[in-house]
Amino acid sequence: MLSLYRDRYQGFNVRHFHQLARREHGVPFCYAFVKKALPAAGLVAKQQPRGRHRRRREPRPCFGELLHLDGSRHHWLARVPDQWLTLIAVVDDATKQLLYADLREGGESVAAIMAALRAVLERYGLPMALYTDRAHWAVHTSTAGSAPDRRRPTQVGRALARLGIEHILGYSPQARGRSERVHRTLQDRLVNELRVAGIRTVAAANRYLHSRFLPAFNAECGRPPADPTSAFVPLGRVELDQILCVEDQRVGGRDNVVTAGLVPLQLAKQPGRRTCAGLHVLVRHHLNGQHSVWYGARCLGASRRKASRGAPREPMPLTRAANSRCQTVAVRSRINNTFRR
Repeated sequence: MLSLYRDRYQGFNVRHFHQLARREHGVPFCYAFVKKALPAAGLVAKQQPRGRHRRRREPRPCFGELLHLDGSRHHWLARVPDQWLTLIAVVDDATKQLLYADLREGGESVAAIMAALRAVLERYGLPMALYTDRAHWAVHTSTAGSAPDRRRPTQVGRALARLGIEHILGYSPQARGRSERVHRTLQDRLVNELRVAGIRTVAAANRYLHSRFLPAFNAECGRPPADPTSAFVPLGRVELDQILCVEDQRVGGRDNVVTAGLVPLQLAKQPGRRTCAGLHVLVRHHLNGQHSVWYGARCLGASRRKASRGAPREPMPLTRAANSRCQTVAVRSRINNTFRR
């Protein structure tokens, strides 16, 4: 057992090594024996005494009642020590399960956060609340250390409000202790497992993360909720494409072109209108890279493919189903559906 740790699992914590040794190599020793043997052999540092007594907040009783979303920038690939990656993770407060985890090279971008939200919503449904820090994508802050401006919602804040999900902000690392502890555990376990597996690319790391690490982590570290009733509400007919996107108000030019960032979009001739010049429209940049232009509940068109900086792209007329108004989930209806279930 000592040779196995010294030759293959150097740097693993005791509990993680004990779980892998029993599962992968059939080591029969109990955790208490391994916990004493490794420090006695000088392979693991002795545990330091804990600080003063603190009282931890009790977790929410229902699965889906509160989710934690956060990103951790770290050297996740030990085989590529100079590469910085960001792990976007969503943790359930009641069960401590990782509902979503993905390594990204671009950091905590709006697109990465919305992709994480979409994956969780499509698989589990609508949660009651989401707990985040005060990152740039979560809330507007005029100056460093000042109070957040809730009157100016960010793109993520607008999407959460339309979905009827309560957005709770954390103001200190201690307040986000549950997500911080999960990231600390992931930095300890995932980095070592990726090193042992010899993984050097982000794509291979995400495949290992989704297929092997997450199921084992949830089985070993997850726990049943105090209340078996789930707080997730099914999506129903909510159109996530029209909610989880980047919205900007624009005014049609004299040539019937609106600009999204540096991408010009040509508006086609609309029935009942001579021109779209001067028209105040809403431009949506979707997660798949496409754009759509809206005037109220009417879609004036969508780009056929991912737009680029060049000649104006003429929007493609949408079908009747795609031209319908996006449904907004109200908090009252979500609560009523939960109690009805």
